[in-house]
Amino acid sequence: MAEHTRDRLLDAAASVVLRVGAHGLTLQAVAAEADVSKGGLLYHFGTKELLIVALLERQLDRFDTGLADYLSKDDAPGAFTRAYLRVTVATLGGDGDRILAGITAVLATEPSLLEPLRRRSVAWQARIESDGIDPIDATVVRLAVDGWWLTGLLGLTPPSVPPGDVIDRMIRLTGGTP
Repeated sequence: MAEHTRDRLLDAAASVVLRVGAHGLTLQAVAAEADVSKGGLLYHFGTKELLIVALLERQLDRFDTGLADYLSKDDAPGAFTRAYLRVTVATLGGDGDRILAGITAVLATEPSLLEPLRRRSVAWQARIESDGIDPIDATVVRLAVDGWWLTGLLGLTPPSVPPGDVIDRMIRLTGGTP
């Protein structure tokens, strides 16, 4: 029951971010969205910062689940880098991206809250560098797809070249076949 309530509160927090943006992510707004008292929210998340970190962790868990799904179908050299590429591209412009954008905006004011992302990033980069392909090629793919994601997140001008061609080129860099 408590886990269900926790998930409901995280869903409510995500809905608030999607509807009104990071500036509207308040404990009161989340409690109202989840139809619980502010005290009920505080029982599960004692502070706004703990709520934000939990929301970030959930998005990161979903990303890791996507990686695992791809890796269950590909175990050739470069598989992790291809999975990282495919999962990142799959999130471009979706609700997950919008939630992360909101979270990132909040986290920018409190960089210590980015620690879960930093830990995962270290682990992802280590896997990329030991993925059975040239670690420089693998890192170039990671940095390119991270840059693509960030371009979308910040609303910068996307490349005019066909996205599929860019993905195909990165897949070839990983030793895969588009």
